[in-house]
Amino acid sequence: MRVVLDTGILMSAFMNADGYPRQALNLWIAKEFDLVTSEWQLSEIRRVSHYPQVQKRITSHEMGFLINRLKRRATILTDIPEVDYSPDPDDNPIIATAIAGKAFYLVSGDKKDLIKLKRVEGVEIIAVKVFVETFL
Repeated sequence: MRVVLDTGILMSAFMNADGYPRQALNLWIAKEFDLVTSEWQLSEIRRVSHYPQVQKRITSHEMGFLINRLKRRATILTDIPEVDYSPDPDDNPIIATAIAGKAFYLVSGDKKDLIKLKRVEGVEIIAVKVFVETFL
């Protein structure tokens, strides 16, 4: 099963070792699903990693580990379509990643915009808690 974890989930997984985002990441590490990402998302992760509130909680070593693991084990898309589904235009590239990667799920913590969409072009958009609980 192909899954996209949005950037907030990936960042949260490293900032809190006990939460649902970390459990979702651990499911991928345990090879429970195939993770799909994109060059766009890798760039976003690098950009977000420079935010002061993130640097306080994630070391550059941890960030390098995440990026390297994604490059080694995830499916990385280099070309994603332009889409316009979310009220927040910043969400559209992650939706495009899920569509182009033929993901079954886009897992997010964004209840305001992304999760409200529920399904886009065959991709189910669900909360990280719901995603983790389907595996447990």
